[in-house]
Amino acid sequence: MRFIALLATAVGLAGCASTQAATDPQDAFFAALTAHCGKAYAGQLVSEQEADAAMRGKQMVMHVRRCTPDRIEIPFHIAGMADDGGWDRSRTWIVTRTATGLRLKHDHRHADGSADEVTMYGGDTLTPESAIRQEFPVDAESIELFERTGRSVSTTNVWAIETTDTGYVYELRRAGRLFRVAFDYSQPVAPPPAPWGW
Repeated sequence: MRFIALLATAVGLAGCASTQAATDPQDAFFAALTAHCGKAYAGQLVSEQEADAAMRGKQMVMHVRRCTPDRIEIPFHIAGMADDGGWDRSRTWIVTRTATGLRLKHDHRHADGSADEVTMYGGDTLTPESAIRQEFPVDAESIELFERTGRSVSTTNVWAIETTDTGYVYELRRAGRLFRVAFDYSQPVAPPPAPWGW
């Protein structure tokens, strides 16, 4: 009888553990992004700062190009922004799992595929946040990169990614700075070519 009671308790606790895991905000967020793997969506600049005037009105596409259980690669393409007037395919957002949460890094390449001087910067989550929004404050490695390359203004950056039933948003903010681009999940487009260097 005692064994049956212990077994029932163990099963009950296991049920609680699986429910807790299923509702972990970062697991839910990662799963929501992964559900779009292989798909691409049209979007646009939605912030209004003068610093981004060159991007205003440009066609934009985000492509959830490659997913593994621990990594999601999302190239960001902008029409008319390359040196030759074509698509700028220099940026890829990379979301990975870590031992303590999620990490966002920015892979920046030149048209010949070589790495930009400022690449693989980003940060790690500090809290679980929510299933629809994760924030990534700048990490120490990125601060050192920004200072070394004369971009100390970026040492307080906080990036965020949102994914809801209707769309995806990428955001950069710091004091006096806000950049947001939004993509509509109801507007799928043909997947674009690989980003530069990939």
